[in-house]
Amino acid sequence: MRIGVLTAGGDCPGLNAVIRSVVHRAVTGHGDEVIGFEDGFKGLLDGHYRPLDLDSVSGILARGGTILGSARLERGRLREAAESADELGRKYGIDALIPIGGEGTLTAARMLSDAGMPVVGVPKTIDNDISSTDRTFGFDTAVMVATEAIDRLKTTAESHQRVMVVEVMGRHAGWIALESGMAGGAHGICLPERPFEVDSIVKMVEERFARGKKFAVICVAEGAHPAEGSMHYVRGEIDQFGHERFEGIGNHLAGELERRLGKEARPVILGHVQRGGTPTAYDRVLATRFGWHAVEAVHNGDFGKMTSLNGTSVSMVPLAEAVTRLKTVPENRMFEAESVF
Repeated sequence: MRIGVLTAGGDCPGLNAVIRSVVHRAVTGHGDEVIGFEDGFKGLLDGHYRPLDLDSVSGILARGGTILGSARLERGRLREAAESADELGRKYGIDALIPIGGEGTLTAARMLSDAGMPVVGVPKTIDNDISSTDRTFGFDTAVMVATEAIDRLKTTAESHQRVMVVEVMGRHAGWIALESGMAGGAHGICLPERPFEVDSIVKMVEERFARGKKFAVICVAEGAHPAEGSMHYVRGEIDQFGHERFEGIGNHLAGELERRLGKEARPVILGHVQRGGTPTAYDRVLATRFGWHAVEAVHNGDFGKMTSLNGTSVSMVPLAEAVTRLKTVPENRMFEAESVF
């Protein structure tokens, strides 16, 4: 068989581990040929690809980013790809396509699958917001990076009697903020799933200072927003890829806390540092397992599906299930986190 593979959307620790696993399983396990499309679906449409053999994926297991490159594609071009799915398959002589990506990539994968292209998806996102899978690779690495940042910031916050507002990624799902906030012992966590009350945060900080704990660390997801009337904050516009532009809740909240408390408050925006660098052992293993099972699904003719982690087992679930809704933080997890503040 001839299998095409691509990585699309934002980069994520573990992408190279999937590519490596796909090539190893396909070439050594089945005698397949693998080609990699460069810069995501853009490479598929524009004909930019290269062969992938064992030598080309040697040494990439621990590397961050993706050797194939990644790019977001406008919705119009994604529809163009779906409309020419059969033609693209014949053009490259591929028997199957394995796209690796998040919600947007899997939506495009479903479009291609519905148009007749044999597709097996592999989910990735540091936000861990794809439904139908317990975990996505990249999430563990992002949580570790954010947790280490909170650990480090607590010491400098205590030394200077400051309030630190740590903004982590998470547009619509606050999993990174939740788990890194809990692991790092943050004194407050703000999630997109529940509007936060600034008055409550101010009260918490004042009570800490009154008890002699003259510092505080607040972990806030980039998509978190204040309750209506709690503070002035304007939601961002939608960009050309259908994503909301956020206006920097970390900066806004730090400024508001400093004004109300009369104490120094500093924002720390972790941003893309959470996406880059070496993946954790957990993410390397999960990514490798996903790549292995994706190739097996191709040979089993199990198309129109994606790899999924359920407990400790990897299975295949329909792409339609994966893109129907985002997996957000449920109330019971928020309650658990609140109980340890």
